[in-house]
Amino acid sequence: MRPPSRLETALIRRVAAVFSRQNRSASLLVLIYHRVLAQPDALLPNEPDAVRFAAQIDVLRGAFNLLPLVEAVQRLRAGTLPARAACITFDDGYANNCEIALPILLAKSVPATVFVATGFLDGGRMFNDTVIETVRHAPESFDLSAFGIGTYSLGSMSARVDVINQLLNRLKFLEPAERLQRIQQLADMTEAALPNNLMLSSVQVQRLHRAGIEIGAHTITHPILTSVEPEYARQQIAASKRVLQELLGSQVVSFAYPNGRPDRDYRAEHVAMARAAGFQLAVSTAWGAATVDSDPFQIPRVAPWDITPARFGLRLAMAHRNRQFAVA
Repeated sequence: MRPPSRLETALIRRVAAVFSRQNRSASLLVLIYHRVLAQPDALLPNEPDAVRFAAQIDVLRGAFNLLPLVEAVQRLRAGTLPARAACITFDDGYANNCEIALPILLAKSVPATVFVATGFLDGGRMFNDTVIETVRHAPESFDLSAFGIGTYSLGSMSARVDVINQLLNRLKFLEPAERLQRIQQLADMTEAALPNNLMLSSVQVQRLHRAGIEIGAHTITHPILTSVEPEYARQQIAASKRVLQELLGSQVVSFAYPNGRPDRDYRAEHVAMARAAGFQLAVSTAWGAATVDSDPFQIPRVAPWDITPARFGLRLAMAHRNRQFAVA
């Protein structure tokens, strides 16, 4: 993705301003990222590399008022939010948030929040990355009958992406112990050594914090909260906050629901758990912008998938028109 032209930036800014005025009150747009890659990766087509991410940040700086998430939500509720307000967030806690994204954010003076699943710090690997890396190293003929999808020909990157998506959809919502067992079964199907350096280290989390990046909690092991017992969900939410506070020596006040779809991935009882744990706000993946009427424990977010600056910016501008939907 190339840097935006002056004309594109002006157009995006104008559309965002028009859409903002059409709302009855100020709206807050929150972006959700996961990784920023050193180089493009055909198996991760929706994850920006450093060049594309920097270009997206240029679009955002030119067309929106970028704020830290906690401050933005506070100002939204207080009625002091500026027009075209936006925030940047990262989920899961990938090491490249520190190694690649942080230098770009610092160079451009842009704030951000990183939500960390603490159980994967210091050499852990998320289940989705076990799937991705196993399929990356799988032979061209890969028998996945044990997972209900037969034998696949993996002669192209698009075929591997398709298999990854099928496996993730089948495994994501399993109860955590069963999911772990099935993931290990999959990993054992290749002899490849899977990477153990994908996630942040404790030192890197501290470095992000010292650099002014807000650190939020994202549970311990990223379970889909609707797939686990209430007490287990409560422990995952509260313990992730406690671990990060001990690591940073400061309060952690924001939380991100794993996967984040209202009703499907979390319900009203999980919202209540986040409140009871002492968080000040929580974010979902409901698509749209937050308004003064939005529940601060169900702030919606938008994923930045577009390749060209104009399409990227216009998607974000249009998101200002969408009010959050939430669980009751």
